[in-house]
Amino acid sequence: MNGIEQLCPNCGLCCDSTLFADVELRAGDDPKRLKQLGLALVQKTKSKLAFAQPCACFDGKFCGIYADRPRQCRKFECGLLKRVEAGEMTAGAALKKIALAKQHAEKVRTLLRESGQREERLALTHRYAEAMRAPIDLADENSAERRGELMLAVSDLMQLLQRDFLR
Repeated sequence: MNGIEQLCPNCGLCCDSTLFADVELRAGDDPKRLKQLGLALVQKTKSKLAFAQPCACFDGKFCGIYADRPRQCRKFECGLLKRVEAGEMTAGAALKKIALAKQHAEKVRTLLRESGQREERLALTHRYAEAMRAPIDLADENSAERRGELMLAVSDLMQLLQRDFLR
């Protein structure tokens, strides 16, 4: 069993918006076909199309359009996968890091919901940005504390993602 078969179905952080807010299409991608397959494409810049994360074709474990996925998705290999395939890390150790990252991401999601940001279809970074733009309710003595806890949780998650997944 290769690294992709061992790690990816247990992870999904590249598809669930934990790692990326969107995915840009590349030369060779067929926007019309991708729309037919269920991706909602948006004009990111004048010349770039993208689809938002979390990916509409990700079921929490597998990609529903794996054979037809965009080039950027085909190309991406997280740092853990690279290290496992290079023999620098065991799949077991990588799976533990994935579980830890998923715990951190879920903590952030929980804190976002508690802060009133419940739009699960938005990328995690966009949800965080919205939560941080909201005014602190000074009448709620826990509001500032929750905001601080959210900031720390996001910082911890970002450090973990940078160290283990985005290298």
